[in-house]
Amino acid sequence: LSTDVINFSVPTSSVVKGESLIDTALTVQALGADFIIIRHASSGVPHLLAKHLNASVINAGDGTNEHPTQALLDAFTIQEKKGKELASLEIAIVGDIMHSRVAKSNIYCLTALGARVRLIGPPTLIPENLKAMGVSIFHSMEDGLRDVDVLIMLRIQMERQGKGFFPSTEEYFKNWGLTPERLSLAKEDVIVMHPGPMNRGIEIVSEIADGPRSVILEQVTNGIAVRMSVMYLLSGVKR
Repeated sequence: LSTDVINFSVPTSSVVKGESLIDTALTVQALGADFIIIRHASSGVPHLLAKHLNASVINAGDGTNEHPTQALLDAFTIQEKKGKELASLEIAIVGDIMHSRVAKSNIYCLTALGARVRLIGPPTLIPENLKAMGVSIFHSMEDGLRDVDVLIMLRIQMERQGKGFFPSTEEYFKNWGLTPERLSLAKEDVIVMHPGPMNRGIEIVSEIADGPRSVILEQVTNGIAVRMSVMYLLSGVKR
C-alpha cells in the first residue's frame, strides 16, 4: 500500500512515564497518522481511542473481547476454499471460547453471513449465554464434529490450567484434542483452521495441522490481503 509506518509499544513509549494512552494516540495522530492499529491486553481500548481520534482506529485484538480482522480473513478463507455461500455451511469452533477474542468475532461474523455455528469445548470454557447469539453448544467432541464443513481450532491458553478451567493439558487432549479419528466424523471435504499459534499435541495433532485438510497457512496468506483491503477501504480511495 506504500504507506509509512510508525511502530511503537507501551514499554518504549511515554506511557511508562505516566502519559495516558489517549494522549499517546493523539500524539501519533498529530504526527500525521491516518490509521492507528492497536492490539491491547485490555478489552475495549480500541473503542475508547476511536472516541477521541479522527484517525481510523483498527482493532488488532483487544483483551478477550474481539479480533475483527481475524474473523474477516477466516470468512474469506472459508469462501475461497468452499466456493459457496456461507449460509449453507456448518462451522464448529473448538476450545477456549470464553477467553478467545477470535471466537467472539467469528461468532458475530459467521452468523451474520448465515452460517450455522457450533461451539465445542469444556463446560467451564463455554458460557451458556452465548446461545443467545444463535449458536449451538456441545461439550462432547464426537457429537459436535458430526457433519461439519469447517472446523476452527483455538489455542488453549496454558495459564488457565490449574485455575479450574481444565485439569491438565493431557486431560484436555483426551477429550477435545483433534485427532484423525475425530476428524473422520466431519464431512469428507472438511477444512481445518487455526488462528495460531498452535499447541501441537494439545488442541491438534501435527498429522492434521500439516495434512491435506488444513488451510492454516492459507489463513496467514489471506490475512495480508484482507487487512490491506480494510486499510484501503478506510482510506476513502475511490476507483
